[in-house]
Formats: sequence, C-alpha cells, structure tokens
Amino acid sequence: MNATGHLPGEPEAAVPRVVLGVAGGIAAYKSCEVVRRLRDHGVVVDVVPTPSSLNFVGLATWQALSGRPVATDVWSDITEVPHVRLGQQADLIVVAPATADLLARAAQGRADDLLTNVLLTARCPVVMFPAMHTEMWQHAATTANVATLRSRGVVVKDPASGRLTGADIGAGRLPEPAEVVDIVLQLLEGGADAARKAAEHDLSGRRVVISAGGTREYLDPVRFLGNSSSGLMGVALAREAALRGAEVTLVAAHVETELPSGVVIERVSSTTDLRDAMVGLARDAEVVIMAAAPADFTPAQASDTKIKKNGDGGLDLDLVQTPDVLAGLAASKPDGQVLVGFAAETAPDREELIGLGRTKLAHKGCDLLVLNDVSGGKVFGLATTSVVVLGADGPLSAVTGSKSAAAAAIIDAAAQRLVPRTPRQG
Repeated sequence: MNATGHLPGEPEAAVPRVVLGVAGGIAAYKSCEVVRRLRDHGVVVDVVPTPSSLNFVGLATWQALSGRPVATDVWSDITEVPHVRLGQQADLIVVAPATADLLARAAQGRADDLLTNVLLTARCPVVMFPAMHTEMWQHAATTANVATLRSRGVVVKDPASGRLTGADIGAGRLPEPAEVVDIVLQLLEGGADAARKAAEHDLSGRRVVISAGGTREYLDPVRFLGNSSSGLMGVALAREAALRGAEVTLVAAHVETELPSGVVIERVSSTTDLRDAMVGLARDAEVVIMAAAPADFTPAQASDTKIKKNGDGGLDLDLVQTPDVLAGLAASKPDGQVLVGFAAETAPDREELIGLGRTKLAHKGCDLLVLNDVSGGKVFGLATTSVVVLGADGPLSAVTGSKSAAAAAIIDAAAQRLVPRTPRQG
C-alpha cells in the first residue's frame, strides 16, 4: 500500500468512487453508457455484474469501459476480499438495472452472489434503478420489496414509462443513461442527507407543479422573441421533487436538456400558454414553482406570413407586455399552497441584489423567491448557479454550486412550509 493506504494503482480517497451493480436484464446495455459518462465526470467506477447479466453484456466490455478489474463472484481475487472491500470503499452503490429478482434478494438480505454481498457490506448510500415488465413492477411482491428497501434507507427510483422488451409499452423502463448519471451525481454531492430524503419519500403524495424553460413570442411563422433560459433549473427541481416521492407535473417551455422520467410533462410555447397551463394545474397543487422565464413582451400583432426584408431597412415592432404569470398565481393561490417564484437580476453587489429581491417578493406576493444574479450571462445554460432563497423574514439559504444542489435547497425550503398532514382516522 502507498502512504494514503491504497493499493498501487488505486485512486485517492478524494476521488468519488461508485460501485455499479448490473443485474440480469436487457436494460444492462444502457449501463455501458452510464459507466462512460461517470468516468467523464471523474468518477471511479467498479462494475459488479451478476452472473446472469453477463448473458447481456460480457466481462471484457465492463473492464474496457471502467478501466478497472471486474469481479463476478466472491471467489475471484479472494486475497482482496472483494465482497467486503468494494462495499467499504464506495461513496455510493448504484444498481442499474435492478431486476425484480435482485430487488427481492436484496430485500431478503440474501448473499448468494457478489453483488448482494456488496450490498450487505455497504455503509454508504445505495440507489437502485428498477427495470422490468409493468406486470412485474406492479406485482404486490415487488411493491412490498421496494417498501422494505426504502424503509432501510435504500433509494429506489420509480422506473420510467415507455417501450419495454418486444412490443410492450408501460412502466418499468430503465431511465436513459444521462438521467441515471444526473441522479448519481446528485446523490454523490448531497451525501447521506440527500439519500435519506429520497429513500424516505418525504414528499410522497404531495402534488407539485413546476415550470421550466423560456417562452417564445412569435413575430411570424419563423421568428420569435425569447430569452436565454435553458430550463436546466426547472428540470433539476422536477427531478429532485420526483426522487423524493412527489407527484410532479412539469410545464415545459423551450428546454435545452432531456426531460426527467417519472413526471407528467405538459408542453407550452408562449407566455399565454404558460399562464393558462399553470393556472389550471395550480388549483390542485400543494407546491407551485415558477422556474420558467417568460418573455416579457409580445408583438401586438403577429404576422401570419414570413416578414420579408425590405432592402437595407429595419423593422419596427409594436410590442405589448405579456401576462405576469407569477402575480396571477399569487392572486389566486389557495390556502396552504406554497408558491415559489424566481427572479433573474443584474446587480453590482450582493446587497443591491437582495434589495431587488425583497422588493420583488413583496410585489409578486409569493411565499419564497429564488434570486440569482445573471450579470454577464453567468447562469443561463450552465450546470452551476448561485442563488439566494428569500422568504418574508429574509434570506433562508444560499447555494453556489450545481443546479442539483440549488434544487435540493429550494425544495427543502418549500417542504418546510407545507401544512403537515393529519394522520388518517382508523
């Protein structure tokens, strides 16, 4: 061992380490891309395939993609005690895909292959991504096994809906690799506290409506007024709320990223479309988050045909203001609903930024305002952000880092304001 206690060639402790367990389902092929993407983010990945999974993806593929030795049973490299060492050294254990059989064996505490041994020795957070046919996912045995695992602190992500093996369509699909990696990075960053909330499903049954992206106001069939919003923040909020068990509807305007699974998607284009969708959905929601960036102006009269150039002359536009969606939601907000607004501002310093936020919070009438400084375009389209969450009594939290971290802080602030649910009377 070297001075840091690692074997020669082993990564240093500061490098995040993930054990990727792969169970024997057809979706195993997607996990090849998960390994590649995690390595691109600087994560060390030890792959632990079950024997049956090798029927779908072979040992050589996992070794080539991970750049690491791959053990498949407890008897390989026995001097290294892999069934103990892998679980001890990991920062996060990911199982993707997690078949119905794997969920059952994990819930029973079985140790009949290397992967289930690793799950028993792990003291780090564990996240499982189930993948199976709809009937198997909905079976009472699977439901009970998932509940058991969550009660023990395991994060079990509800599967996506879509095309399954053959012609079948329904719930049970493994999310796309990009989403799996986003959740893995989110849990690595959030640590044990993030995993605990996701496992407990602390927002289970709560109805959450979130808007994302920038609206477009068309001048003619091909041109529009818009803004630089990428929708990354709204998508991160939807993913965080869904991972914690909420029933999420995402109202998506123009968004420059893949939309999360496990949420209801409603597409909109203009600010008027956004207002109509949000007002309708907000009536039954317990949390409403206006993370979209509506265009502030729209043409007084759009052209039905493409506007032609007129030599070197310019173009005069008659613009009118679009509806104030956030103020409208605040005006019709039902009792007990938590309304969260966003304000993208430019300010020379933090003090003035907070001042602008306080004014807007009072003017808009929302419960919380997420304030960010977009001077120099330093927020739009980036994976990182810097936000301050304001309440009527002042700043509640400040986050500078990933948009996933900001989403967790915003959802936390909203959850703390939810009216506690009274236990059902038996």
